[in-house]
Amino acid sequence: MIAVIGAGLMGAATAWQLARQGHEVTLVEAYGIGHKSGSSHGSSRIYRRAYADPLYVRLTGEARELWHELEHDTGAQLLRLTGGLDFGAGRDPEGIADLLAAAAVPHELLTAAEATDRWPQFRFDGPVLHHPDAGTVDADATVAVTVRRAAELGAHVLTGVRVTGADIRADGRVELRTDGPTVVADTVVVASGAWLPQLAAPLGMVKPLPPLQVTQQQVFHFRRRDPSANWPVFVHKDELNLYGLPSGSDGGPLPALKVAQHDEGTPTTADTRTGTIDPASRDKVTAWVERTLPGLDSTPVAEASCLYTTTPDEDFVLDRTGPFVVVSPCSGHGAKFTPLIGAMAADLALGRAAPHPRFALSR
Repeated sequence: MIAVIGAGLMGAATAWQLARQGHEVTLVEAYGIGHKSGSSHGSSRIYRRAYADPLYVRLTGEARELWHELEHDTGAQLLRLTGGLDFGAGRDPEGIADLLAAAAVPHELLTAAEATDRWPQFRFDGPVLHHPDAGTVDADATVAVTVRRAAELGAHVLTGVRVTGADIRADGRVELRTDGPTVVADTVVVASGAWLPQLAAPLGMVKPLPPLQVTQQQVFHFRRRDPSANWPVFVHKDELNLYGLPSGSDGGPLPALKVAQHDEGTPTTADTRTGTIDPASRDKVTAWVERTLPGLDSTPVAEASCLYTTTPDEDFVLDRTGPFVVVSPCSGHGAKFTPLIGAMAADLALGRAAPHPRFALSR
C-alpha cells in the first residue's frame, strides 16, 4: 500500500495516477479537500510554455498531454488556452523565443507597436514574445475532481487527519502516526507543500532537504474596463517581477485580471502565516497596473494570500529517500505541471524511475 500525505494539487494527482494503475492508495489530508490554508487553492493559475530553461519547456509539453488525460478521465475542463505574453527587459523575450524555436513550440516575437495594436489594453516599451499554447488552470476544480476520481478508482481518502510522525517497522513498512487512525504503508509520498520543512524530521527522512523558504504571497484582482476584451496570461520582469492572468471566480462576479509579484514574499511558516495582505506589495502592484495596463481599473476589487515554498535555484524536489518519496514542485511555478508531477511521483513510489538530477535531494 502507498500512502500519500497531502491532498493538494500534487498529492491528489499522485493518488489519481497510482489508483488508475490499480495500486492500493491512502490519501491523508490534514484539512478538508480544497482548503485554502496552503498553496493549491484558487480558480486561476498560469499554464505556459515560455521558460528561459529548456528542461521546463520540455516538461510543459509533457504536462499538456497529461492535462488532456486528466480532463478526459474526470470529464472536467481544467485547462483553458488564452495565449501568453512575455515582456520587460529582465524577461529577455528574444532569448526565450530562441528556446521555444529550438523546441518547435509555436511563438512570435513582436515589436512594442505590433503588440500594442493587437492588445491595446497593455502598454509595451520593448519586444514582446507571444505564444498561443498558454492559458489558465483551475486549481480548485483540479483538486476536487482529481480526488473524486482517485476515490472512484479505489483510493481511500482520509480528511481532517494530520500526520505527526512515522516509525519504520522491522518488516520495512512505515507506520504513520496521526491524530486519527494509524496508517501503515510500504511507501509514503510526502506532498505536504509548505508543511514539508517541519514534517521531514518527524518522519525520519534520511537524506536532508535542500533549503526551503516558505513565504506568504499576495495576489490582487482588477476589474476589466472592457469585459469582452481577450486577455492573454503574461509574465513581466523589469523593476518588478510580475505575472497576470484572467481571474476566474476569484475576482468576483465581473471579469477581472489577477496580477501579483512572483517575488518579495513575507517569510513565514505554514502554521504561522497571518493572511494579512502586505500593503507595500499592494501599492507596487497597483502602481504598475496603472502605468502598464490601461485596460484595467487600477483599484483592486479582490485580494488574497497564498504560500510559496521556494528552493534556492527554484527547481523542484522530486526524489526518494528510503521508503519516502519527497514531492515539492514548488517555487511558485509548479501548478502547471500537476498531472505530470503526479506521474513522476508515482514512478518514484513504484521504483520505476530514478529522479531527474535537477530534482534530486543530492543536488
